[in-house]
Amino acid sequence: MTDMNDTTIPNIERFGVFLPSFVWSEDGPERAEGISTFAREVENIGFDSIFITDHLLAAKQFYSVSFLEPLTTLAYVAAVTNRVKLGTSVLVTPIREPVLLAKQLATMQFLSSDRVILGAGIGWYPPEYAATGVKRSERGARTDEILDIIVPLLEGKSVSYQGKYHSIEDVEIEPRTGTRPEVWIGGGSQLADPGSPDLPRFVEAVKRRLLNAEGWIPRPTCPPEDIARDWTELQAYLTENGRDPADMTIAHENFYHFVGTDDGAKARAEQHEAMLRVMSEARGPGYLERVYLFGTPDEVVESLQTRVDAGVQRFMLHTMTPHPAQLEQWATHVIPHVRFPDE
Repeated sequence: MTDMNDTTIPNIERFGVFLPSFVWSEDGPERAEGISTFAREVENIGFDSIFITDHLLAAKQFYSVSFLEPLTTLAYVAAVTNRVKLGTSVLVTPIREPVLLAKQLATMQFLSSDRVILGAGIGWYPPEYAATGVKRSERGARTDEILDIIVPLLEGKSVSYQGKYHSIEDVEIEPRTGTRPEVWIGGGSQLADPGSPDLPRFVEAVKRRLLNAEGWIPRPTCPPEDIARDWTELQAYLTENGRDPADMTIAHENFYHFVGTDDGAKARAEQHEAMLRVMSEARGPGYLERVYLFGTPDEVVESLQTRVDAGVQRFMLHTMTPHPAQLEQWATHVIPHVRFPDE
């Protein structure tokens, strides 16, 4: 494995990596060992965090693969790492039972020595709601109730709650941990396109949710100019409601397959091929290039830089392959060239 550390790679501490928790039908037991090897390499290179996708069912509108259950998989990763933060982006919150979810998160926080970040969102894939007895129209309100319950539980409080969907009386959970997981809320505008499953605007419910959160995760399908518009709206909303926008972490996830060439057409051809091992063909190549990271290393640096200029402070990048060789290429040829305002 690579022997690198975060003092040798500029900005590496601002980047996290998504675990390749997708599985193909031909995968066998070697993939489990590969996931632990991948996680150790993320930590060895010096990345800040490991994040994971959540899909209960195979969401064929966007993906051509299924994903492992996120909390179980992150607990597995916690056992083979020591430093990296462990996050969900985003956990489909409304399909969870809140007390059980709080117990799972507290356990993982305890076992990982307080390294958990709860990235929470409402989800978008209708069959997942149907399979768990949740109406899609209820997803926002259910998410709010669940967050209202689990945050004080994770702070070690006794919680009584009477809501429309969830009711508990004098509930406490253990183990108690040093700190509760940070809560980062996913949401905001999406690309205005028929292939997008949600609205091309920043809905008020997400802004309200962010008032009690430590971080915001703009959608991966939100173009840089829309991230900038959303961030302007969110700063005003936070200020109006007594929150300092400077206290909010802005962490953007995106998808990237490194191709080491100065030939943009060649890079895009290889990237589309790699993408379609994980992504669905349903949205078409044009949509993918409008929202994800494509092109030569220099072009990808420019794409990341436009997101920094829009307000993004941290990135979490999805790899299109379970092989960790991509990680060192990102760390060597892309990440050091992205500039942040406070440098």
